[in-house]
Amino acid sequence: MNTLRVLVALMTNDNDYQIEQANSATQAASKLGIEAKIVYADNDAVNQSTQILKAIQAVPEERPDAVIFEPAGGTAFPQVARAAASAGVGWVVMNREAAYIPEIRKTCKAPVFELSSDHLETGRIQGRQFAALLPGGGSVLHIQGPSESSVAKERLLGMMEVKPSNIHLITLKGQWTEDSAQRAVRSWLKLTTSQKAHIDLIGSQNDAMAIGVRKIFQELPNESERDHWLSLPFTGCDGLPKTGQSWVRSGILAATIYLPPLAGQAIELLHEAYQHGKIPPERVSVAPTSIPALEALRASRS
Repeated sequence: MNTLRVLVALMTNDNDYQIEQANSATQAASKLGIEAKIVYADNDAVNQSTQILKAIQAVPEERPDAVIFEPAGGTAFPQVARAAASAGVGWVVMNREAAYIPEIRKTCKAPVFELSSDHLETGRIQGRQFAALLPGGGSVLHIQGPSESSVAKERLLGMMEVKPSNIHLITLKGQWTEDSAQRAVRSWLKLTTSQKAHIDLIGSQNDAMAIGVRKIFQELPNESERDHWLSLPFTGCDGLPKTGQSWVRSGILAATIYLPPLAGQAIELLHEAYQHGKIPPERVSVAPTSIPALEALRASRS
């Protein structure tokens, strides 16, 4: 067949994990001789759906053979998915459950599947990290992802499943970026309730937000306040080698959770499907890993 063309639609280029998603897609495409086009939605679901629909509706010689995307909003675009299927375009949803996948797979000849990290288990690991870092209990300033994000919801659910009852949460919401977490914490610090809160740990649902929060505390003018906040353990999630794992090694983060970038794997699975007829199952799940290992984290606090 002709060179396989793939559109990779990502949420934002203001997030280390999304950037690494793009890098992994580019590397896999180059290795396999696939033409990959990367687009970013600036965390705007309408913009993202428009980007994808425009590509699907292009003339055949410009239309992608498949779309790989990580939803920027609360849905996985079921109507756009059906348009892709009608056009014979493959469809890969990353890090989101899409209930329509079984229906579309029945009629679409192109590969259609989900590829996701196990976000419930990611949340459980984070809950166990909290327990290891706060063996006597305490309060966590918890920076979550967007309210409409199923990833944020699953990570929260998993964390709540295993979190000890003597660890309490104060919850703020971000948009997976440093800047969004900084805005949330700045607003919280202006509240009188924040002055009364005793925080023992800052736990974020991704590394970018964890670093954003840390930068806010680095900027505090009062030296004793600044030193207090920066002495607390910070945890995140994504755990990429050059960012999250590096920050753990340097002590900027106490812990993170490694989630392998999926876009490169999605391209490899599409290559196998188109070239060798090996259609992936409806849902492919990838396991997360605690950084450092939970045993080492417990030992460091014992």
